[in-house]
Amino acid sequence: MTDAYRFPAEWEPQSAVLIAWPNENTDWAPCLGEVEETYVALVAAICRFQPVVICVADEDLQTYAEARLRSARVDMGRVRFVPFVEYDDTWLRDSGPISLRNNGNFKLLDFRFTGWGGKFEASRDDRLVGELSGMNLFRNYFVQSIDFSLEGGAIETDGAGTLLTTWRCLHERHPNETRERLAAALGIWLMQDRVLWLDHGYLEGDDTDAHIDTLARFAAEDAIVYQACDDASDAHHAELQAMAAELAALRTRDGAPYRLFPLPWAQPILDEGRRLAASYANFLIVNGAVLMPAYDDPADAAAAAVLAAAFPDREIVPVPCRPLIWQNGSLHCITMQLPEGLV
Repeated sequence: MTDAYRFPAEWEPQSAVLIAWPNENTDWAPCLGEVEETYVALVAAICRFQPVVICVADEDLQTYAEARLRSARVDMGRVRFVPFVEYDDTWLRDSGPISLRNNGNFKLLDFRFTGWGGKFEASRDDRLVGELSGMNLFRNYFVQSIDFSLEGGAIETDGAGTLLTTWRCLHERHPNETRERLAAALGIWLMQDRVLWLDHGYLEGDDTDAHIDTLARFAAEDAIVYQACDDASDAHHAELQAMAAELAALRTRDGAPYRLFPLPWAQPILDEGRRLAASYANFLIVNGAVLMPAYDDPADAAAAAVLAAAFPDREIVPVPCRPLIWQNGSLHCITMQLPEGLV
């Protein structure tokens, strides 16, 4: 460790959640109406517990989004718009800032965003952190630009120096790097002294190359919630069973096994024959609650029960996310939490 900055866990106090409003110039255009309903529900859920910061592309979009939220009786006193920001799409988990804190000071890490390894155009998204830093949104901060491809959805921290990630994703982005060198670099940039790798786990319809936030998440320093698959006939069964075994073999800093909370498996959701990635692990933790992606599936209630057991002091709030998985992501993917004191 070279300084006193720390990568806080998602369950630590937050000042706001950052999102970007969908519009017709993003990939949401073919299903924009349905996706807007999810965003309205998401903002309404967040505002029950804390503020939300919304990036908008232009004045007309802000006026429209305000009208949609007011008609849903959202507490507009907890909504702040950031006009006017250019973005290719709305996956702010991967293009937004990764925040480290040192008491009341903050370091915003601006990694390169390459559209998940060059799969999609991402030049405007890659400039997002720089644009936000010039808008009087943050306080007591500086931006550290890092010439290294890394998405926020690819990493998960317990806030105490342990990072959880997948080899598949990091190796895909950096095929010439060894596991040891990647772990060392992540440790330095993210102030982590342990990196736990998963070699198994994937979801059809996920184009992130196995982001950890679709598979396994810390619920506490000694607890992990993960996406399980109990359907032996499903194509995911063997891989997710292998991932579960890997998780069972991991140890906490004190040498104890993690408390594990397996999430139920939703029935396949198809779009013209294409399997969509309906993961319950893609939840968002906010102050006093866990916002859970709901897919209009019988497993939704069981997933809420698992999350209630993993987060006994938080309210579990389902948010309808079936429209999101049409574009291969879900609730956590479109959000980025901002630590208390940053906004």
